[in-house]
Amino acid sequence: MAAELWVAQLGRVSYDEGIALQERIRAHRQAGEIPDALLLLEHWPVYTKGRRTQPSDLPMGEDWYRTQGIEVCDSDRGGRVTYHGPGQLVGYPIVGITDVPAYVGTMEEMIVRTLGEEGVESEVRQGETGVWARGGKIGSIGIHVSRGVTTHGLAVNVDGDLQPFEWIVPCGLDGVRMTSILKETGRTGLMGCYRKRVAYRMAEALGLRQRLVSVDRLVPEPVPA
Repeated sequence: MAAELWVAQLGRVSYDEGIALQERIRAHRQAGEIPDALLLLEHWPVYTKGRRTQPSDLPMGEDWYRTQGIEVCDSDRGGRVTYHGPGQLVGYPIVGITDVPAYVGTMEEMIVRTLGEEGVESEVRQGETGVWARGGKIGSIGIHVSRGVTTHGLAVNVDGDLQPFEWIVPCGLDGVRMTSILKETGRTGLMGCYRKRVAYRMAEALGLRQRLVSVDRLVPEPVPA
């Protein structure tokens, strides 16, 4: 029997809440108390600044973005600035890895496959992390690895508002346009099915068997600081 990937569906949570939860789960995973895990969720509107973010990536200034109702948060993931918000599926795999490039490639290939199953033709571009469809970038990836266990992960634009991407330099790519499954297909109400599809295909890509669990199962007790 294949090892398991424990998958928790969280709904919509704040970015800070998502980070705190990942850190707790990572500690349990590093201690060998739980198997690999995957959190699937949406965030309230937030710009997250990766380790390589430049001030020019947020040209309006952080205070202006906050007046638009968008939080601005630092992040220890790789990459530069990106946007998360309702209608975007965020996946946080908390898994043990030994090869970072291979792991990133696995996530990219999984996104391409799931998008294809939704009728969206997409591709991975040489030298650029993420996934592109005809209308622009549709999937982003940024990870952090600590003691062999990952946090952060992937984000795919399903049917959310793309305007906030226009106010920044997303992923540090000047002139890049963002797209979504909705924009590419005209189909609405996709989030529920797509979330299930990603959970199944991510487990498959990692050679694991999906098991749906509650968050309480992933963090059975507080991890000492």
